[in-house]
Amino acid sequence: MDSASGGGAPPAEPPPSASTTPPASAPQPEGSSAAPPSRYESQKRRDWNTFLQYLQNHKPPLTLARCSGAHVIEFLKYLDQFGKTKVHISGCPYFGHPNPPAPCACPLKQAWGSLDALIGRLRAAYEENGGRPEANPFGARAVRIYLREVREGQAKARGIPYEKKKRKRTTTTVSAVSSAGGTASGGAGGAISIPRKGNNDGGDDNISVEAGSSATLTPTTDTTNVTTTTV
Repeated sequence: MDSASGGGAPPAEPPPSASTTPPASAPQPEGSSAAPPSRYESQKRRDWNTFLQYLQNHKPPLTLARCSGAHVIEFLKYLDQFGKTKVHISGCPYFGHPNPPAPCACPLKQAWGSLDALIGRLRAAYEENGGRPEANPFGARAVRIYLREVREGQAKARGIPYEKKKRKRTTTTVSAVSSAGGTASGGAGGAISIPRKGNNDGGDDNISVEAGSSATLTPTTDTTNVTTTTV
């Protein structure tokens, strides 16, 4: 008689292997899957630790609560010894020369851009570590003045001006303008926006005439006068 058709015991099943039934994984600790800090955050942490070490080595030692803008400026001057930017002195023949043809004995200092970025990181780190914004020594007026003097001095010494980025001029469209001396209406939901020169920060002021009002445009040779009358 076939044993498979009888009432004997069923054949034993093979033991489960690791490949077929993986063991239950241990729960991951909270925060272990967080992304690593960015390059900016890592640099900010290193800068903050360097400044705290500087305060400890200061003679006499300083606490963060007693730190002022003057101490921040001392720290920036202390960092000049580790700089790699040649800054020509006034008596150097290459003063103001952007590409000196030969080496000179002028000192190496920290570039203005590096100091400006450093102060930005330390200012943020100060408040992230419990400091009050109004007492932030890295935002003191004396520090801003010092950075401006460093920028201007290095620009003259190196012959490399630091220019601010110019604002992009926005294109303005004037719609539904009648002939010279007439009125202009914005229509349903429309507005007339005309740039006006001469504000303090070098940008353009916009004069907007909303729908429901009338604007009398008086054309001249080089200027545009706008008079608004509320209806």
